[in-house]
Amino acid sequence: MRVYLDTRSLQRPLDSRTQIRIVLEAEAVLGVLALCEAGEIELVSSDALRFELSQAPSPARQEFGRQVLSLAKVFVPLSRSPEERAREMNEAGIRPLDALHLASSEAAQADCFCTCDDRLLRKARVLQNIKVRVVSPLELIQEIEHGATGKTSG
Repeated sequence: MRVYLDTRSLQRPLDSRTQIRIVLEAEAVLGVLALCEAGEIELVSSDALRFELSQAPSPARQEFGRQVLSLAKVFVPLSRSPEERAREMNEAGIRPLDALHLASSEAAQADCFCTCDDRLLRKARVLQNIKVRVVSPLELIQEIEHGATGKTSG
């Protein structure tokens, strides 16, 4: 299974664990990362992820992001194709950087695009012709547990 974690999900383990949802999502992301380390899941990195992580407010978050991305087996550079697809997604209501993440996940032929951003989840799931399953960290764990790798959104 090939997985693209957006910046929010990738950084979830560092968030304040004051809500049950955050705790559960953080543990789900850590589980996914453990599976990446074990070679059971292919993590996707991109220029968009590198850029957004470089903008993280703390050096600890930047370093954690770099460590996570070092596990990536697939890298998507910024190029014309993902940029054009991101523009289409942006016109459909997806914020520009989120659209670039989604387009990068499609370019990598990821099975799942994972985000903790509820707004992005809602908007991405109704996109026309999306080529990646858009999931939350908890849904991603269910996908992994059940071995589902379908590429259509739910």
